[in-house]
Amino acid sequence: MTINAVLLAVIIMLGLSLARVHVVLSLLIGALAGGLIAGLGMTDTLNAFQEGIRNGAQIALSYALLGAFAVAIAHSGLPQSLAGAVIKRIDAGGTSGMIKYMLFAGLITMSCFSQNLIPIHIAFIPLLVPPLLLAFNRMHIDRRLIACLLTFGLVTTYMFIPYGFGDIYLNQIMLKNVGEAGVDISNISVTKAMAIPALGMFVGLLVAVFISYRKPRQYQQLALDKAAHDEVLEGDALSKTAASAQTQSKMKTLVALAAIVTAFVVQMYTDSLLLGSMFGFGVFMATGVVKWSEADTVFNDGIKLMAMIGFIMITAQGFAEVMKATEQIQPLVDGAASLFAGNKAIAAFIMLLIGLIVTMGIGSSFSTIPILAAIYVPLCISLGFSPLATVAIIGTAGALGDAGSPASDSTLGPTSGLNIDGQHDHIKDSVVPTFLHYNIPLLIFGWIAAMVL
Repeated sequence: MTINAVLLAVIIMLGLSLARVHVVLSLLIGALAGGLIAGLGMTDTLNAFQEGIRNGAQIALSYALLGAFAVAIAHSGLPQSLAGAVIKRIDAGGTSGMIKYMLFAGLITMSCFSQNLIPIHIAFIPLLVPPLLLAFNRMHIDRRLIACLLTFGLVTTYMFIPYGFGDIYLNQIMLKNVGEAGVDISNISVTKAMAIPALGMFVGLLVAVFISYRKPRQYQQLALDKAAHDEVLEGDALSKTAASAQTQSKMKTLVALAAIVTAFVVQMYTDSLLLGSMFGFGVFMATGVVKWSEADTVFNDGIKLMAMIGFIMITAQGFAEVMKATEQIQPLVDGAASLFAGNKAIAAFIMLLIGLIVTMGIGSSFSTIPILAAIYVPLCISLGFSPLATVAIIGTAGALGDAGSPASDSTLGPTSGLNIDGQHDHIKDSVVPTFLHYNIPLLIFGWIAAMVL
């Protein structure tokens, strides 16, 4: 296991990321290293990487349309209205704990809705969060906590609630692959299987809110608009922001809500975020909120908004394809299996740990599940795990590493909103905090689920 190409590739990728090498370069170098260590040769490694990039084309297009839809929502004034209302409450009531925790609850609710109810995924973050940075700074809120709040909603809901993205992860991917691998899934409740792991995520959230990041943290009050990016806000800037938010058209707000509902309905009936985003954007154009003359600009701004995340996700697909081409994922599991020789407790822990490593490297729980299910299901059957415990192990192993991966949209999304003024580091302020607060409890509670179900 110590010379396994997949393990070494992930370690190299994570090490470079922590050393402040750009995530795209870290993924590329890690993939090349893994391919060469496995004996693929440079040509075969690059071919596998390029094949993965081609497979990521749909992801890139989906993210581009999500970005355009999100920018159109911002164009309607809905996020600014919400941010202005929050700032107005702060000006009226000070920085009381009640306002702060209401704000926390709102962020968690929005991040949860983005996975299950309003399936725009992380596209809401770079539009809703930047206007709220003024409020966060006024209340001296540690942005590492905000990253943890957002990541909690992004991950916990899809791994626990079988609707929206949760339906894709739990039913269309996990149960489908587990069933095809030989487990009877007819009477399995995915919510019951994933309840204990989801409780672990909630424990991690409570630790982040009430222990780790409860102390105030100071940030410079920098202007967030491009024209005055490097200027300190003057005394009445906050009140001007709130006043501007009050002038937003109610009609545009209603159109934004109608567009969100349209995107939700289309996505629900077609199972396509691509179509949902396209129809939602179409509502803005049809009603004139986004004028025909402005459509190109809004669409281009949306692509720019999500471009970096899209590039990282595409590169992660290339990395994943190289890891598959090495054919060393199976030996990694086999090597782990030789360590526990029939011991269910150790076996469950090792399987979860390997899931963490693989997902950290690939950066996508949705891409990890098919790989793990094909290997883990026969192993779980041979060790005597129940079908419910098997689903809990595989679902948790796939979700492990989503929070805390440099290449995961669950960390890239929060960074895209929190680093708009250059005061939030992706690795130190998003990756490390979410890794510590979610992967560790998820590993513990996933192991408990495997033992008691």
